[in-house]
Amino acid sequence: MQTPQKTQSLRPFKQRKSLATRQEEVAGIRAKFPNKIPVIVERYPREKFLPPLDKTKFLVPQELTMTQFLSIIRSRLVLGASEAFYLLVNNKSLVSMSVTMAEVYRDYQDEDGFVYVTYASQEMFGCLAPGRPCRPLQ
Repeated sequence: MQTPQKTQSLRPFKQRKSLATRQEEVAGIRAKFPNKIPVIVERYPREKFLPPLDKTKFLVPQELTMTQFLSIIRSRLVLGASEAFYLLVNNKSLVSMSVTMAEVYRDYQDEDGFVYVTYASQEMFGCLAPGRPCRPLQ
């Protein structure tokens, strides 16, 4: 059986804190760091192959591109070069990798002021799992 604290951390960020608490947190962050974007990064709930991140809250420079942000997440996940994953904004939108975090924030920020990003693996060319060999195409 899981401990209450472990069960608590498995719940999405929005369910762990009230809207008012999240709004206060963003207000404090934006006041202290006006050039940074508050981002919540969580694993897709049905993800089977990618490890969980060691933290969910990120404070990123607004001029950072999605490509650079993806590299940061990749390094924190400690993935091999052949392991692929993608980022969804608001659990539904794939955004261009060339846009800046400021543009993502402008277009996709939640009512609480955070940007929510979900990471998930994908099946590549029929491979079922990262690191497993694929059958050759015939």
